[in-house]
Amino acid sequence: MIRTLGRHLRESLKSLGRNTWMTFASISAVTVTLILVGVFLVIMFNLLNMASNAEKQVEVKVLIDLTAKQDQKHTLEQEIKKISEISSVKYSSKEEELKNLKDSFGEDGKVFSMFDQENPLNDAYIVKTTDPQDAPKAAKKIEKLDNVYKVTYGKENVDRLFNISNVAKFIGGVLVVGLLFTAMFLISNTIKITIFARRKEIEIMKLVGATNWFIRWPFFIEGLLLGVCGAIIPVALLLSTYDYVVQWIAPKVQGTIIELLPYNPFVFQVSAVLVLIGALIGVWGSLMSIRKFLKV
Repeated sequence: MIRTLGRHLRESLKSLGRNTWMTFASISAVTVTLILVGVFLVIMFNLLNMASNAEKQVEVKVLIDLTAKQDQKHTLEQEIKKISEISSVKYSSKEEELKNLKDSFGEDGKVFSMFDQENPLNDAYIVKTTDPQDAPKAAKKIEKLDNVYKVTYGKENVDRLFNISNVAKFIGGVLVVGLLFTAMFLISNTIKITIFARRKEIEIMKLVGATNWFIRWPFFIEGLLLGVCGAIIPVALLLSTYDYVVQWIAPKVQGTIIELLPYNPFVFQVSAVLVLIGALIGVWGSLMSIRKFLKV
């Protein structure tokens, strides 16, 4: 078995050397495609990470009725916790609410100091759901409880965020699948040209009794090598440029929901994915291309 595999490996390397231009064309096709796939994966995963971070910040604010007594507030808290979608409930006094209001306006927040003595705001419960997309459903249930003055969760912004997030995931998935099929098509056709030039060799091997898999193995290894070699440049570009991009963008978006994924382990994970994709589409391209030439 080891001698046979060694023979197949030598044959694959000889074939790559004999067909220099075809080898270059195949590797170039893989390289260009994987660069596009790599760039898109980096963008897509970062966008999904930003959407996920934004979703985690979604919270439901329950304003408590001004006439509610302490025991009624406690009862309301227990009823909110019983709602299946709720993961946490945090009490925020009207003094904290006033302080948060001042902080949100920065320097202009000083104008609200007039309310320090007679605070008109409501006490509130800050509620988070297990799944951020359950916020609207939880808000509707909370609205029906006693001693609830008002429930807010930024309905329009939250709905828009979820719609953008869902559309991004769908489009991202479709484009990645589309790019992969494009890569497979390009590599399959490029390798098919190489195999076509060796069709006589394959016919002779079949006529002297070689099995289909004995013939396939050198092409299998050849496709694997082409795919892995084609992934080297995209991986090198990713490893060398992503950190600079993060360092360049980070200061410009500080304090916003835009937060790029850290270099480690993200870059190494994407690199492994690109090598795996290159290997798989190289092997697939070889096996699909040789199939018709085995029918002798």
